[in-house]
Amino acid sequence: MLGEFPAVAMAEEVATPGAGQIKALVTIAFGDATLVAWQTALLRHYVPNAVHVVVDNTPADETARDIGRVAGSAGVAYLRAPPNPWSTDAASRSHGTALNWTWQNVIRPGEPDAFGFIDHDIFPTAADDPFAPIAVQDFYGVVRNAGPRWFLWAGFCMFRFAAVSDRALDFGQDWFIGLDTGGGNWRVLYSRTDRATLREQPTSLFPFRPGLALAEGPLQWCGTWLHEVGLMGDRRLCAEKRATVAAMLAPHLEAADAPAAIAAPQSAMARRGG
Repeated sequence: MLGEFPAVAMAEEVATPGAGQIKALVTIAFGDATLVAWQTALLRHYVPNAVHVVVDNTPADETARDIGRVAGSAGVAYLRAPPNPWSTDAASRSHGTALNWTWQNVIRPGEPDAFGFIDHDIFPTAADDPFAPIAVQDFYGVVRNAGPRWFLWAGFCMFRFAAVSDRALDFGQDWFIGLDTGGGNWRVLYSRTDRATLREQPTSLFPFRPGLALAEGPLQWCGTWLHEVGLMGDRRLCAEKRATVAAMLAPHLEAADAPAAIAAPQSAMARRGG
């Protein structure tokens, strides 16, 4: 029943006269309840018109239970993605598998007006409607380049459901042509679109403290969304980097009336070394 809930809820709301259309924003969580706690609080405050769903791709049962409790406390729908063979040694493949499972089992059956995927370590810091641009284009997000090809980063990508519902979408990789997670949609979607006609989410990378080389500890602004860029950088600096993110988010969490305890748990990233 838990696995069916978001799709059923979306389908029922879409079919209810006068209920309006759902904009489903799906977080793919992985191994860090603290990030999910921060993100759920900030989405509720800054992106209140989205229906937030957490799909948990965490292989460890104890951590998954923690994430489920965080989502439940926030009133956010929670599903645990089925195990996949890449969960422990191929993070990008595992991520793509979870995205495709969500597309097939949650989004397609639910038929929301719009849907988007975000990573668990990206946080709004101002009021925003990430779906607004798809009023005039079929999809929107952070664009990544791979030679002559491009794709939407799977950590921040929004789609108008009616425009892609009949496409054989693949949110996995296509390493044969150099494309990371999300790039599997190049052939069926992005290659058929004139990029010059698209509005894209602006981005900028910066080191988490002055004097540090970018490669040692990058953070990223995606518009007004702060991205921790969790798996990049010197892993010996993970705890310090997490503390910097916590400090940057603290006033926003306070504005969101988030429980003080959600900023207190020890960083799961520090515990697992990244």
